[in-house]
Amino acid sequence: MISYPYERLHEEIAFLGYYLHWSYDTLLGMEHAERQQWLNHTSAINRRVNEDNEPSSTSSSILSIT
Repeated sequence: MISYPYERLHEEIAFLGYYLHWSYDTLLGMEHAERQQWLNHTSAINRRVNEDNEPSSTSSSILSIT
């Protein structure tokens, strides 16, 4: 049996908890593959928001990404 690194698990839970405001129990209860999908999607959205440097944009919202 291979165990998942404890520190990595905490980083993932902290990241998703911060951005998605999901509870510790919800995040910890996810299967590894599902949590990885959420990490990938959330990271991609976060990158797009951070890369949005258009002069006409005064602020970016994670909800306004198209």
